Amino acid sequence: MATPTGSPTIPKHPRAQVLPESQRLWNEIPYGDYIDPDHNPYLNLHRSWGRPVLTSTQAPACRGAWDQEFGRKAPLNVEIGTGNGFFFSGMAESHPEQNWLGIEIRFKRVILTAKKLRAECTESNSRICRYDASALSDLFTPGEIDTLYINHPDPWDKERWAKNRLLGPEFLDKIAILMAPGAELRIKTDHLVNVDAVLEHIAGRPFELTARCDDVNGKGAPWAGDVVTNYQRKFLVKGLPVYALRLRRS
Repeated sequence: MATPTGSPTIPKHPRAQVLPESQRLWNEIPYGDYIDPDHNPYLNLHRSWGRPVLTSTQAPACRGAWDQEFGRKAPLNVEIGTGNGFFFSGMAESHPEQNWLGIEIRFKRVILTAKKLRAECTESNSRICRYDASALSDLFTPGEIDTLYINHPDPWDKERWAKNRLLGPEFLDKIAILMAPGAELRIKTDHLVNVDAVLEHIAGRPFELTARCDDVNGKGAPWAGDVVTNYQRKFLVKGLPVYALRLRRS
């Protein structure tokens, strides 16, 4: 595959509040610094795909202006870690009246998600960007997120690994700033340690637990219009539980 020339076009949204690169929490390494970039076809594909894919240089240019990126004002739903895109594409298809943004760090998963979005004709109301979930403030202004989905995050289930869990106190502090008052955090996980960690860390933070389910496959998620994740299907076959938490940003 030939190496793309130049860089992907940066969106120009008049109301965007773009952070200077020096103030961002994460900056992608330059394309030319990858060792043999042609060895990974998904790297080049993600640069040349176009909408709904946004590269790590394009996505920060939408900060504060996601409604302009989508060409309309609608609730902004964000999923961190789209994986192969089954859940994300299903939600974008089921809820076309809302805007959907997926965040994924792996090139291959970005493209797998993009292919599903294209196949389901949801490219107008969905975007998938390659970015680091620890640097969400590079992408959003305070109060910009209306619903945040996190499905099956790595549990880091040994206590000595607890500091590596996504759903830790520092992360909750960050997203509390970026979520609008009344916004919802919706979590599905196959590890009880993630449930316990969230319930422990929301104490003293502006989150209220509004619903919990300890058997999503049997009882359904505690919110309407949900889509079954790929991991849910796997755990259903194994006869193992999947948990869900619904929290409200106060």
